[in-house]
Amino acid sequence: MATVSEFVIQRIRQWGVTRVFGFPGDGVGELDGMLGKTSRAGDGVDYIRPTHEEICALMATAHAKFTGEIGVCIATSSPGAFHMLNGLYDAKSDNVPVVAIVGQQGLASFGTFVQQEDNLERVFADVACYVQTIVSPEQAQAVVDTAFRTAKARLQPAVIVLPHDVQAMKAVEPPVEHWVSRSSAVAPSTAVVPPLEEVRRAADVINAGEKVTFLVGAGARGATDEVLEAARKAGAGIITALRGKDVVPSDVPFHTQQVGLLGTLPSLHQIDRCDTLVILGSNYPYGEYLPKTGQARAVQVDLKPEQLGLRYPTEVNLWGDVRATLTAMLPMLEQKEDLSWQRGIADEMHDWEQEMERQAMLDFPDGGNPRRVFHELNRRLPENAIVTCDAGTTADWYGHHIRLRRGMKGDLSGRLASMLAAMPYATAAKFAYPERTVICTIGDGAFQMLGMNELITVKKYLSRWGATKTFVVVVMHNDDLAQVSWEMRTEDGNPVWEGSQDVESVDYAGFAELLGFQGIRTTEDDEVADAVERALGFNGVTVIDARVTRNAPPLPPKISAEYRNNTAKAFLKGDPLGAAAMVDSAEGLVAEGVERVKGALHVGDKRG
Repeated sequence: MATVSEFVIQRIRQWGVTRVFGFPGDGVGELDGMLGKTSRAGDGVDYIRPTHEEICALMATAHAKFTGEIGVCIATSSPGAFHMLNGLYDAKSDNVPVVAIVGQQGLASFGTFVQQEDNLERVFADVACYVQTIVSPEQAQAVVDTAFRTAKARLQPAVIVLPHDVQAMKAVEPPVEHWVSRSSAVAPSTAVVPPLEEVRRAADVINAGEKVTFLVGAGARGATDEVLEAARKAGAGIITALRGKDVVPSDVPFHTQQVGLLGTLPSLHQIDRCDTLVILGSNYPYGEYLPKTGQARAVQVDLKPEQLGLRYPTEVNLWGDVRATLTAMLPMLEQKEDLSWQRGIADEMHDWEQEMERQAMLDFPDGGNPRRVFHELNRRLPENAIVTCDAGTTADWYGHHIRLRRGMKGDLSGRLASMLAAMPYATAAKFAYPERTVICTIGDGAFQMLGMNELITVKKYLSRWGATKTFVVVVMHNDDLAQVSWEMRTEDGNPVWEGSQDVESVDYAGFAELLGFQGIRTTEDDEVADAVERALGFNGVTVIDARVTRNAPPLPPKISAEYRNNTAKAFLKGDPLGAAAMVDSAEGLVAEGVERVKGALHVGDKRG
């Protein structure tokens, strides 16, 4: 007779799980043993063991993001479980279905302060939409099914706590008895369509608009064609949130990429001048970059009802799946005859792309231009590439310069913006799509957290990646926690404190070579293009150790007075990098001012 552990493994397979990310320990030892037994017998799941439980949870989150499946991570009791919290919060913040299975000490130990016994239900209560301890074999079926069903329906992480002694108990078929639930391993349908009269109300708002802008997020994945058809009928411009970057192909001329600190000036102009805003699958959090109150009529479509109407006073809130809702709405949308708004947006974006290239070609006196690295990478992205990026200035350069064509994928830790996530995201992507080229872009501070360790995971599993082993890690080597350095200046008017900001310099290419990988070093801008070509042409793992200046400013598309004044205050207070940072900032500020005037002229705004 099977044990509870064997039942759990069989049940998660029924839920479509083929791969889990785990780290062993005695608190989950019986389940670990059965994972090994079923794997050897050929009826288990693919068990990937990285170097840390936090990586397990981040990989499960990334797997869910890239595949649309439920991600699964497994760890032992208290220490392993606690390590997974950051990755689970990443799933929660970005509305991703993940199920974590964590061990626990035996039932008799609950509340008795024995080693590694803690109240795990209380610990996970905030991060999980559902958390439950399996206390008997009769309960196992209902708990496992409810965790998976709830994670899928609510797009959040769920947690199953599995005590060590329960793991080894004999599994039973839930009896027909009072208090016993009998459940099914059937996923809920999430193709939700709002009432048609509400869809009609939304279509009427869009039809009445003359300057319509779509703000598209990751919640619109799978709805690319429907979004584009709706935008063409409405004569709309499209802005994508950073996590929605791959939803709309970059070669759509009226797609102006992101808005905000790491966005484009054409996107900012869209927001400033639109009269209708349509938010599709996005929880874009920066209200200062949305239209002024009363400026635009607004419609929102989202599967997360609590996030409807949250960021902007919307007129129609549609609780539904973006693809299914747009499919219902498309026949109700009228074809705009006047497409001057859309054409103006496309013209301005064309000029902005030329400006981004000019920014990438600027020379800095104290190191390479980080924009140049992303510019040269973008020019050479192979078809169906997957690109991950980390938090910090890496996200700025990714937003400004990476353009994902149809079929490509890209993602990052979004609302949580956790450092180091780019590496487990990239490795999870390569496991899910071994035939694709995967590129991780990461700062040196994040790479030192746990990212370097994950090269060991890559080495461990490289042979399983089939014929296409191209995996590229681009480390932005500037010996600085650069994003925080600039935030200290621009947000608080404080000089950089090197004691907190300096990152110890490491030979990242040499570390890669120690593991048998290809390491490439760049110190000059004119070396970058060749380095990228060598990396993408190599059927193996490459680490590009790109030495870049720490003083290149991550300039927003529009410089506010507060930004300028705070930066000046920081320099006047004796910023140790002030002289170099001032020189490097000046180039970008001049370029930004020129492009602002050009953009204003394109849309006929005489205020520029």
